[in-house]
Amino acid sequence: MIDKTPIKIIALIVIPLALAVAFRVYKGGKDDKSGKGSEKSEKTDLLDVDKDQDAKVLISWILPNELHEVSGIAWLDADHFACVQDEAGTVYLYNTRQNKIDKEIPFGPKGDYEGVAVVGNTIYVLRADGVIFGVENYSSDQRKVKMYTTTLAKKQDSESLAYDKKNNRLLVAVKAADPGSQDYKGIYAFNLGTKTMSETPVYKIDLNHSIFEDAKKAKNAINPSDIDIHPKTGEIYVLEGTKPKLLIMSAQGVIRSLYKLKGPDFPQPEGLSFGPDGKMYISNEGGDGEGNILQVELKNK
Repeated sequence: MIDKTPIKIIALIVIPLALAVAFRVYKGGKDDKSGKGSEKSEKTDLLDVDKDQDAKVLISWILPNELHEVSGIAWLDADHFACVQDEAGTVYLYNTRQNKIDKEIPFGPKGDYEGVAVVGNTIYVLRADGVIFGVENYSSDQRKVKMYTTTLAKKQDSESLAYDKKNNRLLVAVKAADPGSQDYKGIYAFNLGTKTMSETPVYKIDLNHSIFEDAKKAKNAINPSDIDIHPKTGEIYVLEGTKPKLLIMSAQGVIRSLYKLKGPDFPQPEGLSFGPDGKMYISNEGGDGEGNILQVELKNK
């Protein structure tokens, strides 16, 4: 009779080890969302993207606690973004390579700050009541802060700010009801030469356009949280964080396409910026999780 005891012992050892290895391989295929350790950037496997998603995330950066409520971003260089958050009157220069804030630039009291744009040595910040702050010579200890009132008010709840280099102006999109009509939401121009804002919009987002057929009410068709201009095409990109989506308009303001931003990657997209090479970046407020900046690529439609 053959003694099977050694075989049983080997089986008791080998089988649990094999199961443990299989489990670790399975876990290794999942995205690590902890953000622990010195390396906080995450590359996403493009094969693991929701097939119904209109956009895919190429790279993500988990932001420090100071930017948990990040509300606006502006590309500075290959390793830096200028960021604002909606409670502090401070511009944060965020270093993507080292995952840290290189510099904090205070410019105003506590408030609802929503948009940021960089024009040469000046950083402009939009407050939700339509007031624009200009931080001149922002990288210097001799910087100056100037405040500009505009034709927009608190009830317009404006969150979007972009630099229109071609026309030497800033663009501001209304999030709440436009003062001129319930049928559109205006994008207004702040002239950087005269430091004044247009009384009428330079572009109108037609809320009755067929592209918004899923909207229950025209006034809620889109609620812009940020805008920017594509550096290669001149197209205007309009981001919404309430029901995450991205609207693309021509350089003349004609609506072209609408992309839905779904899933856990876009819990509350509030910031939008382009690098000079056309790469697109979207930031999300943290909410119950962590704030982030994503490099995003749209799928062809």
